Amino acid sequence: QVQLVESGGGLVQAGGSLRLSCAGSGRTFSSSTMGWFRQAPGKEREFVAAISWGGTRTHYADSVKGRFTISRDNAKNTVYLQMNSLKPEDTAVYYCAADRYGRGWSSPLEYDYWGQGTQVTVSS
Repeated sequence: QVQLVESGGGLVQAGGSLRLSCAGSGRTFSSSTMGWFRQAPGKEREFVAAISWGGTRTHYADSVKGRFTISRDNAKNTVYLQMNSLKPEDTAVYYCAADRYGRGWSSPLEYDYWGQGTQVTVSS
């Protein structure tokens, strides 16, 4: 089993940056695909970025390509999301998730474990 705890959210002005962290526990963290999702009020949860267990492959939603970077440090059981050039439309609760079996990248249904989320608010 994997337990996930996100941190690093907050309030930032448009154009600013934030770095989210997701600390995992459990033996399967380092072998899991890790993803970041977000959910804004009144909207469905949407895919943001994902990284393979070894960190060699990454995938991004078109809306964040070139602005966000996902990375991981398996020695620390941590995955990161560096968010630059933030826009008001990036405002949401951000969740990290673990896919134990590497079934895919962008569907929430492919992920087995979820963190509690961290709020990111971008002011204009």
